[in-house]
Amino acid sequence: MLKFSQIINCIQGEILQIFLDEEINNLIFDSRKIPTAQHSVFFAIDGDRHNGHQFIESAYNKGVRNFIIEKKINISQLPEANIILTNSSVKALQNIAKFHREKFKIPVIGITGSNGKTIVKEWLAQLLSKEFNLIKSPRSFNSQIGVPLSVWNMQANHNLGIFEAGISKPNEMGNLEKIIQPSIGIFTNIGTAHDEGFENTAQKIREKLLLFSNCEVLIFCSDYESINNEIATKTWTLKTFSWSIKSNIADVKINIKQVANNSSIIELNHNNDKTSYIVPFTDNASIENIIHCIVLMIYLKIPAIDINQRLKGIQSVAMRLELKQGINNCYIIDDSYNNDLEGLSNAINFLEQQNASLPKTIIISDLLESSISSDTLYARVAELIKSKNIHLIAGIGKDIQILKSEFTNSAFYPTTEDFLNNFQTHKINNQIVLIKGARKFQFEKLAQLLQEKAHGTVLEVNLDAITHNLNYFKSQLNNPTKIMVMVKAFAYGSGSYEVANLLQFHHVDYLGVAYADEGVELRNHGIQIPIMVMNPSSSAFFKIIDNNLEPEIYNFRILHQFIDFIKHAQIPQARIHLKIDTGMHRLGFEEHEISDLIKILKDTPELKVISLFSHLAGADSKKHNGFTIVQLNLFSKIASIIESELKYIIIKHILNSAGIINYPEHQFDMVRLGIGLYGIDASENVQSKLATVGRLKTIISQIKHVASGETIGYSRVGVANSPTTIATIAIGYADGYNRGFSNGIGKVVVNGQLCPVIGNVCMDMTMIDITNIEANEGDEVEIFGENNSIQNLANSINTIPYEILTNVSERVKRIFYSEQ
Repeated sequence: MLKFSQIINCIQGEILQIFLDEEINNLIFDSRKIPTAQHSVFFAIDGDRHNGHQFIESAYNKGVRNFIIEKKINISQLPEANIILTNSSVKALQNIAKFHREKFKIPVIGITGSNGKTIVKEWLAQLLSKEFNLIKSPRSFNSQIGVPLSVWNMQANHNLGIFEAGISKPNEMGNLEKIIQPSIGIFTNIGTAHDEGFENTAQKIREKLLLFSNCEVLIFCSDYESINNEIATKTWTLKTFSWSIKSNIADVKINIKQVANNSSIIELNHNNDKTSYIVPFTDNASIENIIHCIVLMIYLKIPAIDINQRLKGIQSVAMRLELKQGINNCYIIDDSYNNDLEGLSNAINFLEQQNASLPKTIIISDLLESSISSDTLYARVAELIKSKNIHLIAGIGKDIQILKSEFTNSAFYPTTEDFLNNFQTHKINNQIVLIKGARKFQFEKLAQLLQEKAHGTVLEVNLDAITHNLNYFKSQLNNPTKIMVMVKAFAYGSGSYEVANLLQFHHVDYLGVAYADEGVELRNHGIQIPIMVMNPSSSAFFKIIDNNLEPEIYNFRILHQFIDFIKHAQIPQARIHLKIDTGMHRLGFEEHEISDLIKILKDTPELKVISLFSHLAGADSKKHNGFTIVQLNLFSKIASIIESELKYIIIKHILNSAGIINYPEHQFDMVRLGIGLYGIDASENVQSKLATVGRLKTIISQIKHVASGETIGYSRVGVANSPTTIATIAIGYADGYNRGFSNGIGKVVVNGQLCPVIGNVCMDMTMIDITNIEANEGDEVEIFGENNSIQNLANSINTIPYEILTNVSERVKRIFYSEQ
């Protein structure tokens, strides 16, 4: 790696302070994700949504001593730090990675496109590992920051690199090309992703093609006419190796045949040399991705017989970390399909984000995907694990036994079977367990053993999508507007603790719950940030005080009850939130009650008013704009009076998700984010900016063929008007699938096609019409998600998305996942 003094030479910047010139091993930009603080350099990035300079002190306190900054700071609190001021920390990061890349003269495959980049990269890594000690981008590290972090891991013993590059606007790919410096290029496809950043598709293609400016060859599918046409212009002098299903002009002509057992035969004709390859896929996306890989191997002159042999062992790519409910009150982080050093670091960071109050356990196999020496590799593993607060280590494999002497609370087993036969699962209770294993160790058996058993209906919750939505709404706020996030009603059905934990990790200012018991449960799971209880009862006052919760006070009855309680309990000071009714007419003090309210507050110094707030009745609809303005003005007036009389600053908030978008000039001191966090646009203006968070899915339990005139389900209301194929799916109204979806009103997605409900929705199951659709028992069925929006479901039964989300029963298993 580089010395810090060498890094200074890579970037243009002003040296603010030099304490000690040390070797740099880690480049980091997130103070919450520091693999090892020693030999790390922290890049403080002032981004659209986060300012890294606010976390310099946190990184320093964790042991980081090297900093690249782009704003002047008070360095007196960092006496032992090396600090460089530069115009752009991102550019500095890129220049360092470029300098590092130029030390290596090895072939590099660069991959871009709208979709499939990560899959193609991961499959190529599997298929080419026989010939090469290769380095690849971890997961989906393809951004202006992700690419330099990926290339930084290149070392002297690597003889092939595989890196992916993604862009969202012009003038980005040129930066990535200089860092990756690919010799072979793959352009996977072109789609609509990031269209909003470009004038048109042609501009986006031209920008992506910049990655291949100095490649010896570009592999692409010429069936994408827009790509083919752009490459054909005189602007580009690229040598290409194209393939096509539709045209005979391409270098490689493709023909695809589907066969039994969900497999396909791919027939290739290159220079009149015809070869066939069997792949375990039938879907178009997987077929396209694997053809890119096969064509690359043909270009590398790998014999067809070898290619076929390798394709037999191709494995699906686990694109995400999954957080599942486990046995014995545990949570299981399932990353049981790969195990390299970078992936282990990412997984441990994800583990560290979870409940701080629960012990952490790691079950880890030998690391098979690293080309560095075994001693060096496991020394780094030990250093990484020791830097975190890990309770128990269980190692499986021959090589990892070297760590026995490093950890006292540990257990090691030669094989997975030996672990399954000897490990006592009762020892794992009330913990968070990371399962991290290479494929050959079949750690999916451990995941099955440790996870809580459930029926086939699952709600998948995308934690990355929640983060995306949170950051989007944060980007709409003025500095320093605070944000309260509502996690009531089981976090809108998504899982209170898991969502709250993520929000705590991202430093939201407040959480809101409906009842005290919800707040108590969050406290029991290690949530420490302030929590407002919106519907307190006198019977819950002790829980509220004992768990450092803060009640909403909305009328004189609850106010007097709470005053009596704190005086009787001799509470020196209690924090409360005052609700003002400005027109919702649900809860809250009205304008004519404010003078009496102020008098009571002045007479009760034990009460500290933390915030004043109100609810907007029609912020989601333009037709109520006039009424909303009346509410906003009345709230501002009342808040000003109360704050003036109490003579201290009080947090004021009135905007909900829709209000944040539609009334940005009325943010006051804080906003309340609710349904918007979960990917639902209540404002009717920004749905395209939000990511889908929840995907409710089930399976086909049985398929039946019903004759014309037969009936289906209870009350015989479902009638087959012609020979009909029906599927019974494992979801009913006890799972939250409303009976209103009966008799064709509800529709679900099977293998990409909408299928109507036939007959009545039952308690635990539902019948759907799959006539003329290819489907098998056990196939996945999407109730809502990317292909069947919650909004569409709500519209079909004349309700709102809130009801669809919150109705998902707690008996439905939640799986939380992250692709980072």
